[in-house]
Amino acid sequence: MSTASPPSSSDPLNRPSIPPNWADTIILLGRILIGGIFVQSGFGKLMGLDAFAAGLAARGLPAALMPVLATIGASVEFFGGLAIVFGLMTRCAALLMIVFVIVATLISHRFWVFQGAERRAQTVQFAKNVAIIGGFLFLFVTGGGRYSLDRWWRSNK
Repeated sequence: MSTASPPSSSDPLNRPSIPPNWADTIILLGRILIGGIFVQSGFGKLMGLDAFAAGLAARGLPAALMPVLATIGASVEFFGGLAIVFGLMTRCAALLMIVFVIVATLISHRFWVFQGAERRAQTVQFAKNVAIIGGFLFLFVTGGGRYSLDRWWRSNK
């Protein structure tokens, strides 16, 4: 018969808990950091759609589709990033951004077609984007947190 007392928390790994206000603040900070990257980049692309479209065409995408694809890509990047920052439809926005990052990575960071230093640089960029996908997966699981428009919207219904 064991005399050991059960763990004091419901966590089977007995990890220390994070106070709820801290957790929500950390989620907010994470949303701002990861979403802000896409807001800034997407805004730049929206303000220079012709240059963005030309860059996509230079990567082998059909030039005839570039005006539409560039507009869609830049808009998804900018508005998806804003949705993440503000916590608006956070889980849907996280899934949208995962798809966006996968497509953008396969277009822009094809390390396997390069050699030498350029291959190493593109491999790092590819890996960075895979890590960003990991961040969006965490956000999909956690949701927007207390300091989000999702939470505000739910509480005002």
